[in-house]
Formats: sequence, structure tokens, C-alpha cells
Amino acid sequence: MSRRVCLVGGVGGWHARRLAAVLAARGLRTESIAWNDLAATVEAGRVAVHPEALARADLVVARSMPGSASQQARLEEVIFRMDLLGQVAAAGTPVINPPRSLEVAIDKYLTLARLAAAGLPVPRTRVAQTAAAAERLRNELGAACVLKPLFGSGGKGLIRLEPGESISAGQVPGGVMYLQEFISHPGWDARVLVVGERLFAIRRQAAAGEWRTNLALGGQAEPFELPAEWGNLARRVATAVGGSLVGVDLLPAEDGRVFVLEANAVPAWRGVEAALGEQVSEAIADHLAGQVGR
Repeated sequence: MSRRVCLVGGVGGWHARRLAAVLAARGLRTESIAWNDLAATVEAGRVAVHPEALARADLVVARSMPGSASQQARLEEVIFRMDLLGQVAAAGTPVINPPRSLEVAIDKYLTLARLAAAGLPVPRTRVAQTAAAAERLRNELGAACVLKPLFGSGGKGLIRLEPGESISAGQVPGGVMYLQEFISHPGWDARVLVVGERLFAIRRQAAAGEWRTNLALGGQAEPFELPAEWGNLARRVATAVGGSLVGVDLLPAEDGRVFVLEANAVPAWRGVEAALGEQVSEAIADHLAGQVGR
């Protein structure tokens, strides 16, 4: 009987379809389920996870972040969904990335705290829960800064605040204000995809007039020869967040320093593959196949 891989999230999307194809070539059968399909049965002496595709999987792979648009609903969903993946992992089924790694990467503050504790170069950041505290802490940063949502990806929801520009209530969708110094950069950054022991890197050039380099915002990708020290940084980031399949954003400052901006435990690689070729998905499939049965 062929081994089964359960893909959670991203049903019908490019990444799920691409993984299904490359894993099938390795004799692995994939089944996709949506995050909101996860359920549980709890009785005296018995706890079971549903649907059956999750319960019978030999490997579980998260293919999107587990949340919704509503902040309150998202918190409850993240907790419940991570609880279920934790039960699957505790029962002996490998989960990529592990639930704790997903929890860390979902939360920008927790991610940054992990990276800073590991001695990695991160931008100066201040986090507050009131407008008064945020303004006070922002003054510590000086110059321009970036207001970010704690939950978010793809450059969405980022607001650049110039010196003297106040934070408005409508700019903060949740109750936490995450402020990060704006790093002057040459208009590009590096996205490094950590796949087990392998590294794949692209340079992302920001669109004209845009300070964000995200491909979803019009950025252009091209192959990038990763300096050895940058590669070491990316590996240390993956270790800090506890994942083996991690997207890492490295930003070169105009003064020569290199900063770690983000760590994504459910990384997209469509742009990386478009720039580097099919070897990217093949390497991911090899890595995942190696986890089956562990």
C-alpha cells in the first residue's frame, strides 16, 4: 500500500497541485483538506481527530497559515488547529512544519523574539497595546518606521510612517501595535528557501515606486548567488523557529549590514521555482518523502 501525505490548507492551489504531482512520482499518495474541515471527537478514554485523511496520514504537511479574517475567530482557530496537529504529531505522525514552529511563525512578535534570542540581526522593534505607549516607543526608534500586523504575509497591511506622522486608530486592525524601524535598502532583498540541508535563493527587486519587495506587490525575482554568511543566517533562522521547510527574508541595508526580516513556516515557492526551475519542487518532494515513516 502506498504511503499517504495529507496536505492541510491551500486546497486546489498551485502549491498543493505541484506537491501532489512530485510526490506521486515518488510513490506517495496525497489528499488535501481545508483547515476548517478539522474536527475532533472526545469521549471518556478516547480522543480522535477528523477527517479520516488526517487520521490515516503517514505525513501531514501544512500548506497555508491556519486563520481567518476575524481577529477573535483567528485566535480560536489557530489554537484549536494547532492542538489537533499537536495530537497528530504526539501520536507519531510527522508534521511539516511542527505545530510549535507554525505557532511561532504565525506571530511576528514571537518570531522576532526567537530570532533576537538566538543572536540574529533583526531590526529594532517596539510592541505596545495602547496608542500612547506606541507613540512613546516609536520616538525611541526615531526616523521612519513600519507598522505591521502581528498576523499577515505578502506585504499586506504594512504601513510606512514618516517622522512626525501619527498612528491613526484605523491603521491598527487588532489591539497590538508592532512598530519596526525602517531599514534603508537598495530596493531589493533576498528570499531564501531552506529545504532541509539545501538552500534556494532569489533576489526580489521592488516594483518602481514601491519600498516593499514582495512578488505579490509587483516585485521581480531573479536567481541570486547566496553569500556563505547569508546562507548560515538562513539556516540559523530555520533552527530558531524549529522548522525544516522555511522561507527567510534577508534585507541588505545601505550601510552594509544584513537584517533578518521574516521567517515563514509555510513558505510559498512559486516565485522561487519560476526563477530557478523545477529543481525546487523536486528538492521539497525529496525532503518530505524522507520524513514519511519517521
